[in-house]
Amino acid sequence: MDADVVRAVNDLTTRWARELPAGNTVVSGLGLWPLLAILATAADEPGRAELAAAAGLPADQGSAQALALIQAIDGSADLHAALAVWVSEHLKLAESFDSVLPAPLVGMLTGKSAVDKPKLDAWAAEHTNDLIREMPLEITPDVMLVLASALSLRTTWVRPFTEQIKRVHNGPWSGGSWHWLERVDNDLDAVRRYDDLTVITVRGDADVDVLLGVGSGGQADVLTGLLGAAARPADGVPGSQLIDEGQPGTQLAPGVKVGQTTALRQDLKLTLPAFNVEAEHDLLALRELFGLSAVTTDPGEHGHFSAISPTPLAVGQAKQKVLARFYATGFEAAAVTSMALMRTSMPTRQARRLEVALDQPFAFAAVLRESRLPIVAGWVATPTVPGD
Repeated sequence: MDADVVRAVNDLTTRWARELPAGNTVVSGLGLWPLLAILATAADEPGRAELAAAAGLPADQGSAQALALIQAIDGSADLHAALAVWVSEHLKLAESFDSVLPAPLVGMLTGKSAVDKPKLDAWAAEHTNDLIREMPLEITPDVMLVLASALSLRTTWVRPFTEQIKRVHNGPWSGGSWHWLERVDNDLDAVRRYDDLTVITVRGDADVDVLLGVGSGGQADVLTGLLGAAARPADGVPGSQLIDEGQPGTQLAPGVKVGQTTALRQDLKLTLPAFNVEAEHDLLALRELFGLSAVTTDPGEHGHFSAISPTPLAVGQAKQKVLARFYATGFEAAAVTSMALMRTSMPTRQARRLEVALDQPFAFAAVLRESRLPIVAGWVATPTVPGD
């Protein structure tokens, strides 16, 4: 897998993590990155440069690198990835369409939500093992193209946890009772200390591990620190060295202290609550971060994506639905990320007119002409005179 692409995905995820609100949440920079890379190749300036900067690679490499990444991911034992495009039957495509959008053309859009939405939902469910059953988009007649990625991960722990109901008596969770996981093994180096951050690696039985991070900073610092540590697995102080730094009861790192065991050799005891986190993100709320500022504006006559279609198009929706579950025997996660390119209004050379339609509740008032003194005023919630 291309090291520059891995670095770019990690950088995107780290920048995103810094912008997340406090509380339980989960994101997938990996699910978003291929879409940004593809759009960078397809976009005209200035959106092309913005998207390339967000994706972290030259715009002309975006589509090819996105497809290569999806193919590489799909070769994993535990991880599945898919990329797809749906195009409106009313959209005229540019001759360069196939070269800038390498994702498979899954189907056509009719513009009718009752027809299109079930197809997109079925694709999302198929490529996430039914973990996510809905494409996070609204289908309207103005949606001309949908670009989507799907990821699903299922792994089983090399050494499973035992599970129990446990009440916490100290710390920020004091007084709560949850499903708690616990296990003991001899892999001390599954724990590493990075300054004021502790990283624990929980190995899956194939090619996926789950990293857990605990530190003295806030949410953004710990999360971005964990992402940084993930890129430097050999750094930090390993647990086999940490254990010799203090006597029983000594705090060695955030969440780590020296204990005692009756076993014949040193071991590692790991406890944590089982968790199930789900989130849906409106990516346009962070359009500057994702390089979507220019391509979400009204482009006028020429559009932002002339390499896709001569029809003026802009990104009108961009969303991600994602979940992660950590339990006694394994871990599973899924993400569906989607973007909709919308038709924008074409300027006309004809004489203009104003068209006003009071086809919704409206107010009224009668006034004296010169003084503007109101005589009566009211509100029409529904029409009052039926037709014959």
